[in-house]
Amino acid sequence: MNTAIAPTGTVAKQVQAPIRVRYCLYARKSTESEERQILSIDSQIKEMLQLAEREGLEIVEMKRESHSAKETGQRPVFNEIIDDLKQDKYNGILTWAPDRISRNAGDLGKIVDLMDAGKLHDIRTFGQRFTNSPSEKFLLMILGSQAKLENDNRGVNVKRGLRTRAEMGLWAGLAPLGYLNQYMMDKKCQLVVDQIRSPIIKQMFEKVAYERWSGRKLYNWLRFELNFHTRGNKPMTLSSVYRTLDNPFYYGVFEKPRNSGNWYTGKHTPLISKELYDKAQEQ
Repeated sequence: MNTAIAPTGTVAKQVQAPIRVRYCLYARKSTESEERQILSIDSQIKEMLQLAEREGLEIVEMKRESHSAKETGQRPVFNEIIDDLKQDKYNGILTWAPDRISRNAGDLGKIVDLMDAGKLHDIRTFGQRFTNSPSEKFLLMILGSQAKLENDNRGVNVKRGLRTRAEMGLWAGLAPLGYLNQYMMDKKCQLVVDQIRSPIIKQMFEKVAYERWSGRKLYNWLRFELNFHTRGNKPMTLSSVYRTLDNPFYYGVFEKPRNSGNWYTGKHTPLISKELYDKAQEQ
């Protein structure tokens, strides 16, 4: 039998064994409306388990989370994964898509740091793989930055849309007490007067302005004499009585955003005059 002998003066080359990758399957879905089209958590898990079976991936942990990834460090389960990676409980992440891991620069930076430190060797998604190579980490950062850009643009677009509606005199949000929201698509953000509650709202201002009623007396009148209830079928609290009396919306104007100094004239029908509002504020 022939035995191969290394030449004199040379060192036998050692072959490094491949790193065994143990994966944590992470499924996340935000409760926010912009992620309605994302697969449900159960669907993500099903797809990734099938991928793991096809490719012989070892899953040692499975974690699920219903939380937005827009803010850094706000996801409890994601933070657990970061800690587990640091403690070598596993060294790979299996997830549906890169944006399931992060939609903000801070959390993405934690992931890349763990790859640099040799704690995270592999990230597998449904259609991609990211290892600790410069090009693949760069691609991961690009995809994560793209997800953050989408979030930022969405926020800008929402603010622009709210500002445009306000400039048109339209109220975006739950209608103040005494009004009802219109839910027809061609009348979205338009309010109609609540014929049941609006007369009571007007009387509240009149009793304060002309009869010098206190907020406490108004509260007792609403609760014990009128048995007045809000749309949610709850009695008004004392604080909500004061907020109602302090709201200029009832004479036709509103501020958006609150405390911004940006005032708009609404398209809604005022319940009271500005004179009545001002007189109530004087009491």
